Amino acid sequence: MLHPSYSDLMKVVNSEVEPGEAKVVNSRYSIVMATSKRARQLIDNDEPLIDVAEGEKPLSIAVEELNQGKMKILSDEDEE
Repeated sequence: MLHPSYSDLMKVVNSEVEPGEAKVVNSRYSIVMATSKRARQLIDNDEPLIDVAEGEKPLSIAVEELNQGKMKILSDEDEE
């Protein structure tokens, strides 16, 4: 089982959204795509944004970066 859960990660990502505004993330797919992209960056030797235990896998690091708010998921509007 993934810890934190998808719903917990969605809450973290959407925590800065004001009531009435569109959420940044509406599905697990967005979480999966963002963390997999970040994991690939880590594999390509990007520096982790958090303290990492030896042997920790890139996907676990990416999930924890997202959970700690060190990584942001941009909405389509923000990417332009």
